[in-house]
Amino acid sequence: MENQPVKIGLVQINNSFSGQNYLPYSIALLQGYVQKHAQNPSRYEFLPLQYKREPITDVVNKLVNADIVGFSAYVWNCRISLEIARRLKKLRPEILILFGGPHVPDHPEAFLRDNPFIDLVVHNEGEERFLRILDSFPENDWSDIPNTSYIEESGAFVTNPPGDRFRDLEQVPSPFLNGIFDQLIKKNPEERWIGLWETNRGCPFRCTFCDWGSATAAKVTKFDLDRLNQEIDWFADNKIEFIFCCDANFGIQKRDVEIVEYVAQVKRKTGYPQALSVQNTKNATERAYLTQKILADANLNKGVALSMQSIDMNTLKNVKRDNISLDTYMELQRRFTNDNIETYSDLILGLPGETYDSFVEGVSSLIQNGQHNRIQFNNLSILPNAEMGHEEYQQEHGIVIVQSKIINIHGERIELEDDVDELQDLVIATASTPLADWRRVRAFGWMAALLHFDKIFQIPLMVANATCGITYRHMVEAFLEVDASEYPLLSDISKFFEGEAKSIQAGGPEYVYSSEWLGIYWPADEYVFIKMTDEGTLSEFYQEAGRLLVQLVADQASDKDIEVIRQALMLNEALVSQPFITEDTSVFLDFDLLTFYDDVRKNKPASIMAKQVEVFINRTDKVYGNFEDWCREVVWWGNKKGAYLYTGQSHEKQLAGHF
Repeated sequence: MENQPVKIGLVQINNSFSGQNYLPYSIALLQGYVQKHAQNPSRYEFLPLQYKREPITDVVNKLVNADIVGFSAYVWNCRISLEIARRLKKLRPEILILFGGPHVPDHPEAFLRDNPFIDLVVHNEGEERFLRILDSFPENDWSDIPNTSYIEESGAFVTNPPGDRFRDLEQVPSPFLNGIFDQLIKKNPEERWIGLWETNRGCPFRCTFCDWGSATAAKVTKFDLDRLNQEIDWFADNKIEFIFCCDANFGIQKRDVEIVEYVAQVKRKTGYPQALSVQNTKNATERAYLTQKILADANLNKGVALSMQSIDMNTLKNVKRDNISLDTYMELQRRFTNDNIETYSDLILGLPGETYDSFVEGVSSLIQNGQHNRIQFNNLSILPNAEMGHEEYQQEHGIVIVQSKIINIHGERIELEDDVDELQDLVIATASTPLADWRRVRAFGWMAALLHFDKIFQIPLMVANATCGITYRHMVEAFLEVDASEYPLLSDISKFFEGEAKSIQAGGPEYVYSSEWLGIYWPADEYVFIKMTDEGTLSEFYQEAGRLLVQLVADQASDKDIEVIRQALMLNEALVSQPFITEDTSVFLDFDLLTFYDDVRKNKPASIMAKQVEVFINRTDKVYGNFEDWCREVVWWGNKKGAYLYTGQSHEKQLAGHF
């Protein structure tokens, strides 16, 4: 038996998206580190990496003969990982069960006592500690291994002091270059893969809702540039379409510009990768601009994320983001808009200190300052090692939490016979945003998205703002507060949003499931857009919305203003992409509204010129004869860029002709 290799199973379960699976990067790093640095690598035999959600019994059967099983745990896989570990330990008590990853609590005594089948947990960087744990097997003396915690046989809890992080990341072999992923791909020829990729580690920021900065103690270390270039070549050679960069602050290093230039060069040469998603660094405006500009020019991104989270300074102070300049985001938005590169702003609902008024004023201000493409309204969830996860912090800010299933936007409802639901701790109220106000904030976000960012009523809103000075906040709120007897459809939409907000507060899903529309979960605003299209009530929507907007501006609008709004509504309705449309059309206007609309979206000085124009609308470049194709390609895939409108082209009317 002594000559038998130690069998090791590694588990990093990720969600699948549209038939694609993430390469299990974290556990591949562990395997690669052991195989390179172990004194006797042949002592260890690694079982096939477990990388996707499958029936629990199937995964257990693949791992039951292992001597050691390690799990990389995060919010999307913690409960299934725990259940696999529990069953393994029940079948074979001698299996050594290890847990690492961001979901392992920094203070893990309760976690270990609640899950006694776990023998040992590892905090923060795991590669070097993992090898030392393997080398100590089967004696299992972990007393001198830093960043580990466990319960002794006596029942005493032990947590060892932190150790140093890697100063030289080249000690960690690349799973792309050492053959580990080549073997995985060869063994699973049916899979399509998504790449997870690191160029550096660390985060100097300590936002209270995030566990990134707290986990890495601020210092940023980086991988060698030659290695990264070889990894990019590997992605291209293996036809990896999508890469998610795991860096907390891409653009923080000067060389990050060189990195994206090389990615763009490889894509031009090979066609791969097709997309590279990065999280921008904070405050480094010029490099954030350059890196995203290069990605956009190479069509490697689908819009640039500007992760503001809030624009209220008191809120930013409460979540420790007040050292991140909002001016950076405003400048980036202006520059990208000038370059015709779409941006979208991230806001988080219900942050401590945020009020209903501060949030909706922030949304209105962002739109006024030129964000006409998309604001992503994200619900706030608590991560275990973020400062916001501490009980004292939650008590200080009156945070109210509900547990709900983790559901991905546009995700399928996948129900395996043998599975467990993954849960999140969702914030549904704070001292500054009580329960009723949280529902109002959530409904406001959906209504703003439907009217403005889904583009179905964007032009009339812009015109009313420009001609009558009415704020975007006022207009969105008016749609939420309509009289049901006068505006029955708009009232139904408002009540639907309110009902969905109440459902979330009761632990319901964050998105609306539709079995008939692709069988996926939709954001509530997109669901309403699809529903009106499917039921043929979009014309009714425009009739009610037009009457409401005219009523709103009646006191300060001239007859000319009213006519401009009426024509803006007519233009917007004609521009909205719809299925089963097989002919082009033209809209005849007395004002050059298309030029005004383009100028506002590009953040240029805009005016509404009285000029007779014909707007030709090209509806036949892409005809959707199938409702599901329209749902998928227009509403879903157009989400980030808000690509819900046909292209239009203005022509001045001629004096002669059939006009």
